Amino acid sequence: MKPRLQSKYETEILSKLKEELGRENLLSLPRLEKVVINMGVGSSVQEKKHVEEAQQSLTMLAGQKAVVTRARKSIANFRLREGMPIGAKVTLRKAQMYEFLDRLINLALPRVRDFRGIPTKSFDGRGNYSMGLNEQLVFPEVNPDKFLRPQGLNIVIVTSTDCDVEGKRLLELFGMPFQGKDDKSAGAA
Repeated sequence: MKPRLQSKYETEILSKLKEELGRENLLSLPRLEKVVINMGVGSSVQEKKHVEEAQQSLTMLAGQKAVVTRARKSIANFRLREGMPIGAKVTLRKAQMYEFLDRLINLALPRVRDFRGIPTKSFDGRGNYSMGLNEQLVFPEVNPDKFLRPQGLNIVIVTSTDCDVEGKRLLELFGMPFQGKDDKSAGAA
Protein backbone atom coordinates (compact mmCIF):
# COMPACT_ATOMS: atom_id res chain seq x y z
CA MET A 1 0.00 0.00 0.00
CA LYS A 2 1.30 3.45 -0.91
CA PRO A 3 1.94 6.04 1.80
CA ARG A 4 -0.66 8.78 2.08
CA LEU A 5 1.63 11.61 0.93
CA GLN A 6 2.86 9.63 -2.08
CA SER A 7 -0.67 9.02 -3.35
CA LYS A 8 -1.49 12.71 -2.66
CA TYR A 9 1.54 13.69 -4.76
CA GLU A 10 0.48 11.47 -7.65
CA THR A 11 -3.20 12.46 -7.63
CA GLU A 12 -3.35 16.12 -6.52
CA ILE A 13 0.07 17.77 -6.36
CA LEU A 14 1.31 16.75 -9.83
CA SER A 15 -1.76 18.22 -11.52
CA LYS A 16 -1.47 21.49 -9.54
CA LEU A 17 2.24 21.83 -10.34
CA LYS A 18 1.59 21.04 -14.00
CA GLU A 19 -1.00 23.82 -14.15
CA GLU A 20 1.02 26.39 -12.14
CA LEU A 21 4.35 25.82 -13.89
CA GLY A 22 2.85 25.34 -17.35
CA ARG A 23 4.75 22.14 -18.14
CA GLU A 24 3.29 19.12 -19.90
CA ASN A 25 6.13 16.69 -19.16
CA LEU A 26 5.49 15.08 -15.75
CA LEU A 27 9.18 14.20 -15.33
CA SER A 28 10.15 17.88 -15.47
CA LEU A 29 7.96 18.71 -12.46
CA PRO A 30 9.58 18.96 -9.00
CA ARG A 31 9.52 15.84 -6.82
CA LEU A 32 11.09 14.63 -3.61
CA GLU A 33 14.26 12.61 -4.07
CA LYS A 34 15.37 11.85 -0.51
CA VAL A 35 15.28 12.95 3.11
CA VAL A 36 18.51 12.86 5.14
CA ILE A 37 18.32 12.93 8.94
CA ASN A 38 21.54 13.68 10.82
CA MET A 39 22.51 13.88 14.49
CA GLY A 40 25.86 15.35 15.46
CA VAL A 41 26.94 14.25 18.93
CA GLY A 42 29.62 16.58 20.27
CA SER A 43 29.68 14.89 23.66
CA SER A 44 30.79 11.62 22.05
CA VAL A 45 34.43 12.59 22.65
CA GLN A 46 33.93 12.01 26.39
CA GLU A 47 31.08 9.45 26.31
CA LYS A 48 31.14 6.81 23.56
CA LYS A 49 27.64 5.58 24.41
CA HIS A 50 26.06 8.90 23.33
CA VAL A 51 26.69 7.99 19.67
CA GLU A 52 25.04 4.61 20.19
CA GLU A 53 22.01 6.32 21.78
CA ALA A 54 21.78 8.73 18.83
CA GLN A 55 22.00 5.82 16.40
CA GLN A 56 19.23 3.94 18.23
CA SER A 57 16.96 6.97 18.34
CA LEU A 58 17.50 7.70 14.63
CA THR A 59 16.75 4.06 13.81
CA MET A 60 13.46 4.36 15.72
CA LEU A 61 12.58 7.63 13.96
CA ALA A 62 13.39 6.55 10.44
CA GLY A 63 12.39 2.91 10.46
CA GLN A 64 15.73 1.85 9.03
CA LYS A 65 19.16 1.40 10.57
CA ALA A 66 21.19 4.57 11.03
CA VAL A 67 24.88 4.77 10.08
CA VAL A 68 27.53 6.08 12.48
CA THR A 69 29.46 9.02 11.02
CA ARG A 70 33.15 9.46 11.78
CA ALA A 71 35.45 12.48 11.97
CA ARG A 72 37.37 13.24 8.77
CA LYS A 73 40.05 15.37 10.43
CA SER A 74 41.82 15.51 13.75
CA ILE A 75 41.16 18.73 15.69
CA ALA A 76 43.28 19.08 18.82
CA ASN A 77 41.18 21.86 20.42
CA PHE A 78 38.12 19.58 20.43
CA ARG A 79 40.10 16.45 21.43
CA LEU A 80 38.94 14.92 18.17
CA ARG A 81 40.92 12.30 16.28
CA GLU A 82 40.42 11.22 12.72
CA GLY A 83 38.04 8.25 12.53
CA MET A 84 36.34 8.84 15.90
CA PRO A 85 32.53 8.35 15.90
CA ILE A 86 30.88 11.79 16.13
CA GLY A 87 27.29 11.29 14.99
CA ALA A 88 24.72 9.26 13.09
CA LYS A 89 22.74 9.71 9.89
CA VAL A 90 20.09 7.96 7.85
CA THR A 91 18.94 8.53 4.25
CA LEU A 92 15.30 7.82 3.40
CA ARG A 93 13.96 7.27 -0.10
CA LYS A 94 10.68 6.18 -1.70
CA ALA A 95 7.93 4.98 0.68
CA GLN A 96 9.91 5.48 3.90
CA MET A 97 10.67 9.06 2.87
CA TYR A 98 6.97 9.87 2.37
CA GLU A 99 6.00 8.19 5.65
CA PHE A 100 8.64 10.13 7.61
CA LEU A 101 7.63 13.43 5.99
CA ASP A 102 3.98 12.73 6.86
CA ARG A 103 4.91 12.12 10.52
CA LEU A 104 7.13 15.23 10.56
CA ILE A 105 4.43 17.53 9.17
CA ASN A 106 1.40 16.16 11.00
CA LEU A 107 2.78 14.85 14.31
CA ALA A 108 6.21 16.23 15.19
CA LEU A 109 6.11 19.89 14.13
CA PRO A 110 2.80 20.64 15.91
CA ARG A 111 4.35 19.24 19.12
CA VAL A 112 7.26 21.74 19.04
CA ARG A 113 6.89 24.29 21.82
CA ASP A 114 6.01 27.84 20.64
CA PHE A 115 5.78 26.68 17.02
CA ARG A 116 4.88 29.42 14.55
CA GLY A 117 5.90 27.75 11.32
CA ILE A 118 9.25 26.92 9.81
CA PRO A 119 11.35 29.68 8.22
CA THR A 120 11.44 30.01 4.44
CA LYS A 121 15.08 31.19 4.46
CA SER A 122 16.50 27.68 4.85
CA PHE A 123 16.56 26.81 1.15
CA ASP A 124 20.03 26.28 -0.31
CA GLY A 125 19.57 27.96 -3.70
CA ARG A 126 19.12 24.59 -5.45
CA GLY A 127 15.58 23.77 -4.24
CA ASN A 128 16.61 21.73 -1.19
CA TYR A 129 15.36 22.55 2.31
CA SER A 130 17.25 22.12 5.60
CA MET A 131 15.80 22.41 9.08
CA GLY A 132 16.81 21.57 12.61
CA LEU A 133 14.91 20.37 15.65
CA ASN A 134 16.18 20.92 19.20
CA GLU A 135 14.85 17.60 20.50
CA GLN A 136 14.14 14.22 18.98
CA LEU A 137 11.44 13.73 21.63
CA VAL A 138 8.83 15.61 19.55
CA PHE A 139 8.44 12.40 17.54
CA PRO A 140 5.96 10.02 19.20
CA GLU A 141 8.09 6.95 18.31
CA VAL A 142 10.91 8.04 20.60
CA ASN A 143 10.37 6.86 24.17
CA PRO A 144 11.30 9.68 26.59
CA ASP A 145 12.06 7.13 29.33
CA LYS A 146 14.69 5.39 27.20
CA PHE A 147 16.38 8.54 25.80
CA LEU A 148 16.85 10.83 28.79
CA ARG A 149 19.43 13.13 27.22
CA PRO A 150 17.86 15.64 24.78
CA GLN A 151 19.49 15.45 21.37
CA GLY A 152 18.89 17.74 18.38
CA LEU A 153 18.73 16.64 14.77
CA ASN A 154 19.00 18.10 11.29
CA ILE A 155 16.63 17.20 8.45
CA VAL A 156 17.46 17.86 4.79
CA ILE A 157 14.71 17.47 2.19
CA VAL A 158 16.23 17.03 -1.28
CA THR A 159 14.06 17.87 -4.30
CA SER A 160 14.64 17.34 -8.00
CA THR A 161 14.31 21.03 -8.89
CA ASP A 162 17.10 23.61 -9.10
CA CYS A 163 14.84 26.51 -8.09
CA ASP A 164 13.97 27.51 -4.51
CA VAL A 165 10.56 28.84 -5.57
CA GLU A 166 9.56 25.49 -7.10
CA GLY A 167 10.96 23.57 -4.12
CA LYS A 168 9.03 25.78 -1.69
CA ARG A 169 5.82 25.37 -3.67
CA LEU A 170 6.25 21.58 -3.69
CA LEU A 171 6.69 21.49 0.09
CA GLU A 172 3.73 23.85 0.57
CA LEU A 173 1.52 21.48 -1.42
CA PHE A 174 2.65 18.62 0.82
CA GLY A 175 1.45 20.71 3.79
CA MET A 176 4.74 22.00 5.20
CA PRO A 177 3.82 24.80 7.67
CA PHE A 178 5.99 27.70 6.47
CA GLN A 179 5.92 31.04 8.26
CA GLY A 180 3.57 33.35 6.45
CA LYS A 181 3.54 37.09 6.00
CA ASP A 182 0.69 37.29 8.53
CA ASP A 183 2.88 35.65 11.20
CA LYS A 184 5.68 38.18 10.76
CA SER A 185 3.36 41.17 11.12
CA ALA A 186 1.69 39.61 14.19
CA GLY A 187 5.11 38.98 15.79
CA ALA A 188 6.18 42.60 15.26
CA ALA A 189 3.10 44.05 16.95
